[in-house]
Amino acid sequence: MLTAAGILTRIIGFFYRIFLSRQIGEEGMGVYQLLAPIMALSFSLTCAGIQTSISKHVAAYEAEGKRKSSILTLLYGFLISISLSIFLGIILCKFSHSISILFLAEKRCQNLICVYALSLPFCAIHSCINGYYFGLKQTTVPSATQLLEQLARVFSVVILFSIFPDTITESRILFAVLGLVIGEIVSSFISVVILFKSKDRKTNPRTISKKTVFQHHITISGPKKHILKKLIFLAAPLSINRIVLNLLQSIEAAYLPRKLTTFGLTSSEALCIYGVFTGMALPMILFPQAITSSVSVLLLPYVSEADAQQDRKKIAGSIYLSTAFCLALGFLCMFFFYLTGPLIGELIFKSPDAGLFIRTLSFMCPFLYLGTLLTSILNGLGKATLSFLINVASIAIRLLGVFLLVPLYGIKAYLYFLMLSQLVHCILNFVALKKYLYYNNSWRFLIRNNRNLNTIS
Repeated sequence: MLTAAGILTRIIGFFYRIFLSRQIGEEGMGVYQLLAPIMALSFSLTCAGIQTSISKHVAAYEAEGKRKSSILTLLYGFLISISLSIFLGIILCKFSHSISILFLAEKRCQNLICVYALSLPFCAIHSCINGYYFGLKQTTVPSATQLLEQLARVFSVVILFSIFPDTITESRILFAVLGLVIGEIVSSFISVVILFKSKDRKTNPRTISKKTVFQHHITISGPKKHILKKLIFLAAPLSINRIVLNLLQSIEAAYLPRKLTTFGLTSSEALCIYGVFTGMALPMILFPQAITSSVSVLLLPYVSEADAQQDRKKIAGSIYLSTAFCLALGFLCMFFFYLTGPLIGELIFKSPDAGLFIRTLSFMCPFLYLGTLLTSILNGLGKATLSFLINVASIAIRLLGVFLLVPLYGIKAYLYFLMLSQLVHCILNFVALKKYLYYNNSWRFLIRNNRNLNTIS
């Protein structure tokens, strides 16, 4: 269900990006995509770690038959995530001018940041509920809200463009950001309604009385009742890791257009190239990741449960199947994008540069899709720090390309370093997972037994 919703969402998003690129142009897409680092950092600080922590702990509690602990985990997650999102929203609005000028180097982003900040509390609600259902291994609600969020975003933007057809480019970019806010409001509202109107006592938080919550909170410091502590202790390092990673990615995104101007392009040309790359070519390459992303979301509680049961064979099976699946999908997509990249750029995006970028990035597909699943397996095994270090190494390679080679060789240097970073990411993940591979253990066992048989002979 997650895969079906993900594919439908990306198909809608695919046509939406075509529509958006024709409404605001390549430079407008570049300005709009500059907001992506702020969005990624905000999500990391307010939602990402909490959602993963909720998913992991709910899966563990359900395996132990502790339904009340699962629901209380969700309620505490709400409390933390919504508080952080409101605080961050105020900070973003207050310092939007400084962020747009000093960090993004684009004053047109100031109003975009203020509008985007309105979506943060709704995003927090939506993410916590998704994490809860992922932990229960129920994908209906996350799938439905993901699709409805995309539909609400697209329809709201189309309506705004229809009502105000003759607005300037800056206002049109603002309409696109308003679509993000409306999408989050719709998805969070539907998530809450489904959650609290559910007739399933297993999933409905209303089945837990206020007295139970209060008693549980009073005894939270006890030896056995530390749900809030467990939630924070896992969410904190995950959030810090994501914040650092997204901060590095934000530096990468903010400085890429600047280094393109050092290469010799004008500011407008650099934003156009950046908009084509991040708003057209890269989303096309990431389109099949709807499948791998769905699998990776469900792999985390699956591997977490196997790790709790010390079932290394189950963990090994997930690694082997993930590898075979991603490589098959990746090589298929690689051939497809390599052959059709220029055609896609010309016919769909009306941009030859987009076609060139798609063809070049096609070689990255197998490693890009595989890295997503291997990272999820590492997080499910509780190796968040190791996963963080691997991701830092991957981003460091890209930053090296941005600061050293893009000023000399332009966007092509960045594309090559992007592919190299994904290859290194996959290799390091395999090295980190080596001891969990059942095949290695079995192979050593066979060798040991073979030596014993030779000795007896």
